[in-house]
Amino acid sequence: MKAILNSLGISVSEKWSELLMPASHILIILIMSWLLMRVSYRLIRAFKAYVTRTTLDKGSIKRSETLSQVFSNAAIIIIYLITGMLILGEVGISIAPILAAAGVVGVAVGFDAQSLIKDYFTGFFLLIEDQIRHGEFVEVAEKKGLVEEVTLRHVRLRDFEGIVHFIPNSAITTVTNKSREFAYAVIDLSVAYRENVDAVYEVMRKVAADMRSAPELKEKIVEDLEIA
Repeated sequence: MKAILNSLGISVSEKWSELLMPASHILIILIMSWLLMRVSYRLIRAFKAYVTRTTLDKGSIKRSETLSQVFSNAAIIIIYLITGMLILGEVGISIAPILAAAGVVGVAVGFDAQSLIKDYFTGFFLLIEDQIRHGEFVEVAEKKGLVEEVTLRHVRLRDFEGIVHFIPNSAITTVTNKSREFAYAVIDLSVAYRENVDAVYEVMRKVAADMRSAPELKEKIVEDLEIA
């Protein structure tokens, strides 16, 4: 910095030079952190726009929005932490005692917030592995219902009675997804002994074929009737 100022014809004392050197470094650190924030935001927005553009599935779009928010928050925290540590190093403050104290506090808080931390970790993997999507019918933590919301903290279900269940992700050990790709509609049909079984089969197949050809149902019934 002193050499640059001297080349511009500006003379500075040794004392001012010692002050300008860390100040210039801090300015460079702040500029680099700002650029990193801008780049991370653009990448996250590009990811979200790509998913929205390539799919019409509301569940995938909702999942991309949640993941974008997670990545955005993670990028902010990481960049802020690194920037803060670099600036403290430039002003001559050792970060080793701060890191040690933060570690002790983190352990103490971790014991009290184990369930909360588990919520976030479980929610992250639920989203990354695409186990649950918005609008699907699932069973988790002994509750069944339509998925209305999936976050890093909880899953919100609405059952057939209209009751809403907020289930912490840490309580989810098994996910039973009843509507991923397809599901079977199993119907037990009682037939009297006196009836002709072949005729019953024929009626069932005809009804199933009529349902598959109906405009309002043909997109929902993906295969022909199977009789066990």
